[in-house]
Amino acid sequence: MRPLSRRLAARVAASCVALASMSGCGHGTPATPAAPPAEHEPEQRAAQAPGVTLTPAEITKAGIVTAPAVAMRHAPDATGYAVVITREAIAQAVADLTTAAAVERQSRAALARGRGLAGTPGAMPIETQEAAERQATVDHAALVLAQRRLSAIYGGNAPWKDNYNSPTLAALAAGDRKLARVTFPLGALGAATPATLRFTRLGETQPGRFFESLAVWSAPADASIPGSSFFAVLRGSDVSDGEHLVARASVGEPEAGVLVPFSAAVISEGKYWCYVEAKPGSFVRTEIDTSMPTGEGYFVREGITPGAQIVIESAGFLLAREINPSTEAD
Repeated sequence: MRPLSRRLAARVAASCVALASMSGCGHGTPATPAAPPAEHEPEQRAAQAPGVTLTPAEITKAGIVTAPAVAMRHAPDATGYAVVITREAIAQAVADLTTAAAVERQSRAALARGRGLAGTPGAMPIETQEAAERQATVDHAALVLAQRRLSAIYGGNAPWKDNYNSPTLAALAAGDRKLARVTFPLGALGAATPATLRFTRLGETQPGRFFESLAVWSAPADASIPGSSFFAVLRGSDVSDGEHLVARASVGEPEAGVLVPFSAAVISEGKYWCYVEAKPGSFVRTEIDTSMPTGEGYFVREGITPGAQIVIESAGFLLAREINPSTEAD
């Protein structure tokens, strides 16, 4: 058994020498340490503003025109809904009033003639005089009722409350002017009656197209909608009887901002943008809030400073060029 053990020991020793030559038996040169990890990027990095850079020749060829952003102050709006009163209803009320006034005037004149003849050979019999007085009283009551009916329907502070021969009332009856009844949500305006209102059609697609009011006064409350109701005479007559409109009234203190013309706005990714020339030939796309349109453009409170050069013509080309850099001006 001893010779076999010596041969086994020799084989083990040979195997150890082979392993030592291959791996150093666990005592070779240590592995090269891994390179230290790269530094992390800052968690908040300013995003690269989208935009386009053009040469002067490209700007001229594209017809790009810029204008300085005009500083302005604008008050926030409250939104209500309006319906245009049908002309027939106003015409009927005016006709009833006119008829009552004519009848009352005639009976009053007849009574005055009878009284003027009293004590003369042509004096009316007492029964005729009493009948004239009674008729004058009835006709006067009918006139007052027509006036009160008109006041109850269209408000006691209407522009014609002291003059039922008002040109405004006649224009409404003739259809030359339109009257709208407006209701704002409860608390949207406070207790004040707005000085002016602006109206747009439902689904209006042309920015800045609206109708202004000529006069505004309180209306009887709408029993179906809680809120504050008003009547307003519209400037212009190109709305239809019974048409529904959106009404806006300025509320709160005016805020500072700039005016961005309608022609400067472009739509991308479901948002509105305009291009600002940050430096000559470099146009940066800037998002704008279009929730406060005015007659000439959008009132923008932040993102654009007064005096910034806004692209007001060919903004669409800049957007196309940004999306596809190979786009060329026509």
